Amino acid sequence: MSSLAFTDLGVRYGRRDAIQGFTDTVRPGEWLCLIGPNGAGKSSILRATAGLVPHTGTIAVDGAPIGLRSARRRAELVAYVPQAPNMPDDMSGDEYVLLGRTPYIGYFGVESQHDLAMVESVLERLDLHELATRPVGSMSGGERQRLVIARALAQEAPILLLDEPTSALDIGHQQQALELVDRLRREHGLTVVSAMHDLTLAGLYADRLALLHQGHVVSTGTAAQVLRPETLSEFYGVSVTVHHDDDGTVVVVPRRTSA
Repeated sequence: MSSLAFTDLGVRYGRRDAIQGFTDTVRPGEWLCLIGPNGAGKSSILRATAGLVPHTGTIAVDGAPIGLRSARRRAELVAYVPQAPNMPDDMSGDEYVLLGRTPYIGYFGVESQHDLAMVESVLERLDLHELATRPVGSMSGGERQRLVIARALAQEAPILLLDEPTSALDIGHQQQALELVDRLRREHGLTVVSAMHDLTLAGLYADRLALLHQGHVVSTGTAAQVLRPETLSEFYGVSVTVHHDDDGTVVVVPRRTSA
């Protein structure tokens, strides 16, 4: 179980500030979901945490700045599911998922029985056995996205970063993937930070939401606190109805603005 803390995080691309002054602490086992319109800075926070873009400020795991860790140690701490991963077309599904075990495989490159068992377990939990021997290049976008999630889970890192993890999945596989992530965090204290466009799914699975707009946090809290019609109208420019179910689920439904 690990905590993830951001202090005055900033990310800049050329002259444009993607994120300014982002400060938050994600407790061990907590799920924070970043929401907001396109260009709000959600992916930049995840990419900075994964070490893919330079940043200012501090990102710390268990109180220690992650930028001081080696690449291998960072991979042992943080697993990342990008929006559009580069995947080798000629690699089989199980070989791709096995890449998640790279931080634990020695210099001679021989995987252990535990490595193979972990890959088998993740493939089974995500119902991916039919993809195990197929080349990645023959798979649909949704099948490839499920493999990327499987690779990240096989990494066994205590912190999981998900950038639009269900964007290419049908509703059944969306639920399957998110339920597995949720179960792992509850059973093993997995700390999750995700970026999602589906506001209902974000509120359903995350403990807290952080609404970003033009690189700044404009609202944070539970789904009931953040997913308010007036707030979504102001920052998304949409007309929505927000339903609150008896079990606490918050459902966001777009409304037509013209006949």
